Amino acid sequence: MNSALKGMPLVAVIALAMAGCARDGFYHDRNLDYAEAEESAPLVLPDARNANRYRDAMPVPEVSGTRPAEDGVVEAPLPQALSPGRAREPGYVERREIGSDAWLVVGADPAAIWPELERFVQRRGLDVTARDPGRGLLETEEARFRVRQGLRSGDSEILCERGGATDTGCLTALERHFQALSASSSVASLTAQRPERLDRARFEQRGDDWRVILPFGVDRVWAELSHQLEIDFAIEGRRELLDRDPSGHAFLVDYLTLSEREQGLLSSLASLDLGDEPRRVRLALEALGPEETVLRATGVGEAGELSDQDQRELLERVAGLLR
Repeated sequence: MNSALKGMPLVAVIALAMAGCARDGFYHDRNLDYAEAEESAPLVLPDARNANRYRDAMPVPEVSGTRPAEDGVVEAPLPQALSPGRAREPGYVERREIGSDAWLVVGADPAAIWPELERFVQRRGLDVTARDPGRGLLETEEARFRVRQGLRSGDSEILCERGGATDTGCLTALERHFQALSASSSVASLTAQRPERLDRARFEQRGDDWRVILPFGVDRVWAELSHQLEIDFAIEGRRELLDRDPSGHAFLVDYLTLSEREQGLLSSLASLDLGDEPRRVRLALEALGPEETVLRATGVGEAGELSDQDQRELLERVAGLLR
């Protein structure tokens, strides 16, 4: 045996022998193939092929619900709010109220709600005088029913009116009917309304102030936000719902702003003291039209106005509750 190999362990000798034949011997090193690979021409199928037998192996779905770019800029959609307000079982039923108006919010699309509404009317022996599934309208001699897309994705709103006002007894009966249904019992109707997806929030900046434009009537926005804020703004020292003003379409909240959170983090690293304090903020809604509402956030008290960064961050969170 070669004297140079006498002091080498057996494993090292085997490894050395293997390395000598790694390229062209029995043990081919494929790493070299990847390094030296060249791009080839794309595969071209003959024109006479049967097109029905071929399709994309990994198709990319079309993006829906986006709006055209403005000045070459497309803003990313808001993230879903990580709050208990979104932890709802399919088919849940809740009531919304503002003043004398009331309606139901059901966790299902209008296409699934419509056939159940027709079944509700039929079981009670009500005579239908007008029926328009595309608009979500069902009229009887006793009451007028409406189904519309909810403010949040996947929700529907149901109204029952008589003489232009809410029929409380009818609404209660509807509420019991839908509460008795399981989520799997609703079957989508191809003839029911299928509204286009709308951008739930459009942000605008005017000077140092931000505002959010929502494509819904002010009463609907206030009622839904009232419910969602009660659930989400319930953490003492971080975010709290303090007061509601239905007539003024406003809310008073305590909110630990982004700048306070960042400042508190820096302070805690230096002194281990989380001395951040929430800010008192007024969230105000204003009707811009029958189906358009603006939301603003204004600082209240000695701390003064919110910075534009804090306004934007808070409005994003609040508007995210409606997605």
